[in-house]
Amino acid sequence: MILSAYTKEFKRNLTIAVPIMAGQVAHLLVALADNIMVGKLGAAQLAAVSLGNTFIFIALSIGMGFSFAITPLVAEADGNKNVEVARAAFHNGFIMCAINGVLLVVLLLLAEPILYQMDQPEEVVRLAIPYMRIVGFSLIPLMLFQAMKQFSDGLSLTRNAMYATLLANIVNVFINYLLIYGMWGFPRLEVEGAAYGTLISRILMLLLLYFILKRSSNTRIYFQRISKFSWVYMKSLLNLGLPTALQMFFEVSLFTSAIFLSGMLGTEEQAANQIALNLSALTFMVGVGLSVTATIRVGNHLAPEKRPDLIRVARSIFLMAIIVDIAFALFFYLGRHLLPEIYIDDVKVIELASGLLLIAALFQISDGLQVVVLGALRGLQDVWIPSLICFCAYTLIGFPISYYSSLRFDLGINGIWLGLLVGLSVSALLMYLRFRYLTKQSLTIVIK
Repeated sequence: MILSAYTKEFKRNLTIAVPIMAGQVAHLLVALADNIMVGKLGAAQLAAVSLGNTFIFIALSIGMGFSFAITPLVAEADGNKNVEVARAAFHNGFIMCAINGVLLVVLLLLAEPILYQMDQPEEVVRLAIPYMRIVGFSLIPLMLFQAMKQFSDGLSLTRNAMYATLLANIVNVFINYLLIYGMWGFPRLEVEGAAYGTLISRILMLLLLYFILKRSSNTRIYFQRISKFSWVYMKSLLNLGLPTALQMFFEVSLFTSAIFLSGMLGTEEQAANQIALNLSALTFMVGVGLSVTATIRVGNHLAPEKRPDLIRVARSIFLMAIIVDIAFALFFYLGRHLLPEIYIDDVKVIELASGLLLIAALFQISDGLQVVVLGALRGLQDVWIPSLICFCAYTLIGFPISYYSSLRFDLGINGIWLGLLVGLSVSALLMYLRFRYLTKQSLTIVIK
């Protein structure tokens, strides 16, 4: 197939993906603002935010994984012009996300004692626990926001969540400024101030998206009547959501282990690791935007007669991901010495972070490609085999390499990131092979 068959889809892909990217990046900027503003207080404070966010990110990945089940169901219903099915998927998904939010808060509170058993610096643990408690409660409004966001995304209305997220992020930075440093008569709460900023901004984000969707001519119909709770829809959501949550859990656990392992090496290593992770997460959010786009557009083409178009659309998104990730790889390579200075003034931390950004440049393509192909598989509603791939790539391959390279073979923090590189590369290859296998099967059916 000639290249123009793929490039002509770029405009439509970008129309859907850019608002998602902006919203995801803005969402991540909440953590970025915490890191930058807290980093000015010192390496211990930055490491505390990093440690506190390890459990938060694990919980968040599980909750978001379940919420992602809403998008392919709504996208398929929207492709078939079935309002009632989309409404039922949304309302039952909202209930599922609400329950998940409460359960995640409880699990985080129960997990606090684990921090003391992880061989982390005592000062860092002492600062991390109150931060984790406050941000943990923000998962309830965040999960409710995710339910509405994934519903809106499934309808290809991706700008709604972007507007709410961008405005909430501005509020977060302002509250951080007041409470971290104690400005304009407000108490100087330092690390806890950053946590309160996150909590308040996420509550605001939920309220804003609710009012946007309820007043919009495209979505108000879904708020006029509440669908009954249905075990049929709930089962479909759980069948998609559970393996998706596992996929995200395995990947986030690999990156979370990097935080734990770096903490065992020292405070400077943990701070450098957090800087590199934070910057890598920003570029990853662009991949997430393309991934959700793949889920939406593949879900819209699930009918057998649309399968040739499905493959063409999916490949166009894969091509976009490769182009963007090459640009990110060059950005990290060229800026590896300057970017860490945004966060901190410590010379050793900057030197360590620069080395990690060099490795991050190497895995940009594999990281972006694996998440985009995973989104396409989710659009096909193929979720269990990808979960197994994630488990093998991250848990059985990536983590052992990180552990032994850093602590047994004396490669230090660079050894940790070697495991990330290998794990992501294996995942990208196997995900793409899985997609090729399924689409060849589908094409055979169409031809027959």
